[in-house]
Amino acid sequence: VQLQASGGGLVQAGGSLRLSCAASGAIFSFDVMGWYRQAPGKQRELVASITFGGTTNYADSLKGRFTISRDNTKNTVYLQMNSLQPEDTAVYYCNLKRRSQLYWGQGTQVTVSS
Repeated sequence: VQLQASGGGLVQAGGSLRLSCAASGAIFSFDVMGWYRQAPGKQRELVASITFGGTTNYADSLKGRFTISRDNTKNTVYLQMNSLQPEDTAVYYCNLKRRSQLYWGQGTQVTVSS
């Protein structure tokens, strides 16, 4: 599985961005896709995840501002980010969890200016 993320960039505080992550290769109904982020000097943390059937899980601090969705026909997961704040600045990584195996995309930079 290869994951290709896109959609990062520079945005002002209060703005929005939409990240996309396309997975190549076969995708199975038990695959969970998600987004993580890593800010400078910090550990990588979960942003949100979504199952094949659409069940979502979010970091508590991001509920209400970020929305994860998935198009299984395109093997693509999206992250809609609204009301962005400078503390959201990080490299965002998409991820696919297949049973005990993890696959990572290359990361896309999101920078929020104040």
